[in-house]
Formats: sequence, structure tokens, C-alpha cells
Amino acid sequence: MNASLAGPAVGMALGFAGWFGGFGAFLLVAALGAVGFVAGRLVDRGISLREFLDPDERRRR
Repeated sequence: MNASLAGPAVGMALGFAGWFGGFGAFLLVAALGAVGFVAGRLVDRGISLREFLDPDERRRR
């Protein structure tokens, strides 16, 4: 999915969460979306979670 499709999809998801669940649901959906984005970027780059959290792990390779 490219950015021109992801942007409106995320906006609609946040809008529905805000409308039906209130501000707390809006924040929860936004936070989980950010976590998912970071996890997806790590998978795309081939970086494990351990390497991401421990910068020295990358230097040891």
C-alpha cells in the first residue's frame, strides 16, 4: 500500500475511532498505528527488535 492510499485510510480510521469511541479511542488508535508503522519499517529493513533496541548489537556484526 502506498502513501496516497495509506494516508486517507489512516485518517478515516482515526475519524471513526474519534466519532464512535471518543478522544481516548482516538489516542489509542493513533498510538497503535504508530507502533504498527515502526514494526513494519523494521520488518522491511530486516532489522530485528533486539538490534533496534540495542544499538551496540549492530556494531558487533
